[in-house]
Amino acid sequence: MFGFLSGYFDNDLAIDLGTANTCVFARGRGIVLNEPSIVALNRVNGRIEAVGADAKEMLGRTPGNIAAIKPLKDGVIADFEAAERMLTHFIRKAQRRAGWLRPRVVIGVPSEITQVERRAVKDSAMRAKVSEVHLIEEAMAAAIGVGMPVTEASGNMVVDIGGGTTDIAVISLAGVVYGRSVRVAGNALDDAIVHHARKAHNLLIGERTAEQIKIAIGSAFPLEDHLRLDVKGRHLAEGRPKTVTMTDGEIRVAMMEPVKAIVQAVHDALERIPPELSADIYDRGIILTGGGSLLRNLDKRLREETGLPVQLAEDPLSSVVLGAGKMLGDLDLLRRVSVE
Repeated sequence: MFGFLSGYFDNDLAIDLGTANTCVFARGRGIVLNEPSIVALNRVNGRIEAVGADAKEMLGRTPGNIAAIKPLKDGVIADFEAAERMLTHFIRKAQRRAGWLRPRVVIGVPSEITQVERRAVKDSAMRAKVSEVHLIEEAMAAAIGVGMPVTEASGNMVVDIGGGTTDIAVISLAGVVYGRSVRVAGNALDDAIVHHARKAHNLLIGERTAEQIKIAIGSAFPLEDHLRLDVKGRHLAEGRPKTVTMTDGEIRVAMMEPVKAIVQAVHDALERIPPELSADIYDRGIILTGGGSLLRNLDKRLREETGLPVQLAEDPLSSVVLGAGKMLGDLDLLRRVSVE
C-alpha cells in the first residue's frame, strides 16, 4: 500500500485542502501552489469560469449566471462536484508536465471528520485523476511541518487554526494522544465581523471586506497602539454606499465569542491529557499554526489564559502542507500517522 514511496516520483503531491485556501507541495520542488478554495461556475452551461485566486476576485461581483462556490465548509467537502473540479484544476496546475503517470497524494484532513467525510475527500481526489490517496490529520501534519519531535516519547501540543476548523492535538510516539477539531476558526471570525457591522453600524459588508478588517485591525488581546480603519459598505436603511470608521477595540469585542471558543478548546485539551504529557507541554509549550493563528496577540491571549509558553510557527500558513510533503519521502512515518 505504501510501496509507491520507496522510489522517487517527482509528480507526487501533498495537499492541504483547506476551507479558505488549498496549498500544494510537489516532491522535489516544494510549495508550488497556494490559492483560495473557490470555484466560479457558469450555471447555464456548467463550465468552470475560474478557480482559485481568479474566482475569489469574483466573490460578490458575479452576474446571475455565474456562482462563486466554496466547495469546502468547516474543513470538509460540502459540494462534491465543485471540489472534484477544483482538485483536478489544482493538481494539473501543480504538475511539472503532463503525462500518463498519475500523481500520488497525501492530504491533510481535520481530526474529527467522519468516515463518510473522509471517503468524500478520497473519492474527490481519485476522480481528479490521481493514482493513490493517503490521509493524515492536519494537526499531525502541522506538527511535523514545524519540526516537532513527534516520534519521541514526550508530549507535543499543536493548535492549527485554519479557515473552517481549529485542530488541537497532543502528540507522542507518532500518535495522537488527544485530538479534537472544533468548527470555529478564521471564517467564524469573519462572520462575527459581518454581524457586528450590520448590528452596530447598520452597514452591510461582504466576507472579503470582513477578512480585510480582521487582518488590518483584528486582535485577540488589547494592543499597545490603537488601530482604526475606514470601512466601506452599503447602509441598510439608506440603501447607498457609506463609509464608517471602526476601531480595534470594537472588532476585538465583535470576535469575542469565536476567540473564546478556541481558547476553551485548548483548555479542554489540557484537562484531558495524561499528567506525564502535561509536564512535557509545560516545559515545551504550545505551537500555533494555520492562518487564523496570525490574529494579533492570539498567542498572548492563550499565554495569559493557560499560563504556558505559546509560540507562533515560523511559517504558520504552510505548516500543514510542509508536514504532508515530508511524508512523501518518509515511508515509515507515513505508515504510522496515516488515518486511512
